[in-house]
Amino acid sequence: MDDAATDTAQIIRAAQRGSAWARDRLLRDLQDVWYRFLLSQLGNAEAAREGAQETALRFLRQLPQFRGESRLQTWSIGIALNVAREMRRVARPVIAELLPGNQREAVGPHEVAQAAEARAALHAVLDELPERQREAVVLRFFEEMSVEQTARIMNCAAGTVKATVHQALRALRKKLSQ
Repeated sequence: MDDAATDTAQIIRAAQRGSAWARDRLLRDLQDVWYRFLLSQLGNAEAAREGAQETALRFLRQLPQFRGESRLQTWSIGIALNVAREMRRVARPVIAELLPGNQREAVGPHEVAQAAEARAALHAVLDELPERQREAVVLRFFEEMSVEQTARIMNCAAGTVKATVHQALRALRKKLSQ
């Protein structure tokens, strides 16, 4: 185990024992990850902030049960995924911004218009995917999770993730080509 992993493990153990400093450190390290993930799932900055706060509360409540069988970040995104699912069930908000990067970097009005069209097209087709397919695509490609990490978060087998992503990509290609 390298020094960084050892330090992280020590911080996790301290947080599990109730150290305010260690809990704050873990929250600082994870809050941006949760926010980005929730933004991609919920499509709304306000909902993503609310979801990240709920994720933080659940994370702190569930932290004593963390056993280190996966990376802390992977485990915590599983919590964020459950929060997103619950929020969608309650409000069903529309996914707004899914493309990574700053779209304002386009040079002129034509490029800005093209970027907006691409974002709108992606938004429309992602929103049409079944929830499970959308989650798999977001985790694999926007959050850059491995198949194994995605499987742990989605609570399914790696083969299921591969099949789900394959189906989603096939549907996305078909919809975008139309």
